[in-house]
Amino acid sequence: MGAALGFEPDVTVRTKSHRIGCIGAGMIMAECHLAAYKEAGFPVAAIASRTEANARKVADRWGIPTVHATPEALIEDATVEIIDLAFPPDQQPALIRHALRQPHVKAILAQKPLALSLDEARKLRDEAKAAGKILSVNQNMRYDQSMRVLKQIIDSGALGEIVFAQIDMHAIPHWQGFLEDYDRLTLANMSVHHLDVLRFLFGDPDEITTLTRKDPRTSFAHSDGITVSTLRFPSGVLALSLEDVWSGPRREGYKDDQHIGWRVEGTEGTARGTIGWPTGAASTLSYASAKTTGGEWVTPTWETMWFPHAFIGVMEQLQHAVATGTEPALSVADNVRTMALVEAGYRSIAEGRTVRLSEIPLH
Repeated sequence: MGAALGFEPDVTVRTKSHRIGCIGAGMIMAECHLAAYKEAGFPVAAIASRTEANARKVADRWGIPTVHATPEALIEDATVEIIDLAFPPDQQPALIRHALRQPHVKAILAQKPLALSLDEARKLRDEAKAAGKILSVNQNMRYDQSMRVLKQIIDSGALGEIVFAQIDMHAIPHWQGFLEDYDRLTLANMSVHHLDVLRFLFGDPDEITTLTRKDPRTSFAHSDGITVSTLRFPSGVLALSLEDVWSGPRREGYKDDQHIGWRVEGTEGTARGTIGWPTGAASTLSYASAKTTGGEWVTPTWETMWFPHAFIGVMEQLQHAVATGTEPALSVADNVRTMALVEAGYRSIAEGRTVRLSEIPLH
């Protein structure tokens, strides 16, 4: 029904000819990247991980012909054109730099956060440019079906001038074990989805105010547990991003109501929806417009989901950038701006004030 209404909830695959080498064999690679690539027909040539046995198990599952003993060996494989990283952010920069030195590597897809600091992210951006390589960052929420259709509705003018937006998360992510060693948790690793997608929808904000508290329900030490960020955009849009990453008692017999909801209000209409990830369902969207729907609520539908289908869009934009020599939609230069927004949020927490984005250097 989404397509019937003129919307494009999923991308059209334009390019799928460049051979991919995958680094990582955890949940996000095994359940999302590789499932998406199989469906889209992207050629996966090789895989490696920190543990060769894990990589071999995933290779057997997805029919990947080559397993390398180490990530470095995969990067040095001259048959690989695109490096697809699903690795912890403290270890990712070294692998990116190794890939930038390889003449056969045309592009790199990195996970977010790109690095543990904005300074390191800026350096990687500049080093990729100097090497003449494409570096892209996996901000996959931009390819969630509800976010894509929402962007199309906003750009059509159906909602008029946007006034207010919110993303409201009460869901439990699968925190990777390596995060327990970092001093930053929710803003850097979960809010980064929402802050980036707000930039996708409305451009760069002028300012951010972030509050946080430690979450006593989370089982390991952390500084930022529950976070609430308010953003003000040059257009006047006021946006709220809330992340509650424990979502009620987590114990046997407790029936939780995990969910991610969102809402956008304009002078001519309203759109609302859900992100389906916590429950393994498709994301949803309904909207009503005084201009285009006669004030009635309309609900486009689709069969695909954020996980894994959004990862088709992420790799497709990179494949197409390699094929055409153009900037990827998810460029590292753009991602540095998302990293700057995250950094501004942490400064807001530390200093107890609103932080203007102009305070955060991009260069």
